[in-house]
Amino acid sequence: MAALLSAAACSTPVAAPTTTEPSPTTTTTTTPPPETPEWTVGATPLPLGPGGFGKILPTPPVLVNRRLPTKDILPPPRDGQYARTIQPVPADVLARSTWQANCPVKATELRYLTMSFWGFDGKTHTGEMIVNTAHAEGVTTVFGKLFAARFPLEEMRVTSRPELDAPPTGDGNNTTAFVCRPTVGQTTWSAHAYGLAIDVNPFCNPYLKGQLVLPELASSYVDRRNIRPGMVFRGDATVNAFKAIGWSWGGDWTSPLDLQHFTATGR
Repeated sequence: MAALLSAAACSTPVAAPTTTEPSPTTTTTTTPPPETPEWTVGATPLPLGPGGFGKILPTPPVLVNRRLPTKDILPPPRDGQYARTIQPVPADVLARSTWQANCPVKATELRYLTMSFWGFDGKTHTGEMIVNTAHAEGVTTVFGKLFAARFPLEEMRVTSRPELDAPPTGDGNNTTAFVCRPTVGQTTWSAHAYGLAIDVNPFCNPYLKGQLVLPELASSYVDRRNIRPGMVFRGDATVNAFKAIGWSWGGDWTSPLDLQHFTATGR
């Protein structure tokens, strides 16, 4: 599960310093300080809580209304229009994915997609995704509809194996499909392990079961009355687009309530 920032500051009034105006012949050069990101996703491991998950902590202020910029991993669409490709998974992509020989699906039963999407930064980007061959065409249709609706995604990239073993950071927001892993809290294979499920903006649409919130810093998004970009709701464009290809939504479940999860298998 995805890749804690808290700050407090205080100040004491001080006397204004004496300034000296430069003479007319003096040349001054001001170098602006380098820009630093407000938040670096995956940079701060959480203390561990029950079940090997990270400790559930309040959402950092910078992530309460999450609008982090997208880092391009592929060239963005040239004309700003939706574009998609479908192909067998290239060897280099398969090697950096979570696929292994013991996964419940053969590599030949998967397809590599590239699809345009709108970022929270208001720009168009190109994402990548691995899905089951049987649903590749339908998935590209879904994301074409989300693009037309300007539904924002933070990132869309293939999940790597090191991410599965990394300490939890509770701040990930990657929209992804194939991940060769068990169902959360179980030993059976997840629908993701077959390329038959997609998690959409998981930070904005967390997984909820009892006191467990995943990602662990996404507590602010448990309150669905506070509507913000990237959130999924019953009857919206996202749910309807997946419903049109026969997929169901984990937000219709009771326990767990999996707001990010869309599946072709019902689980």
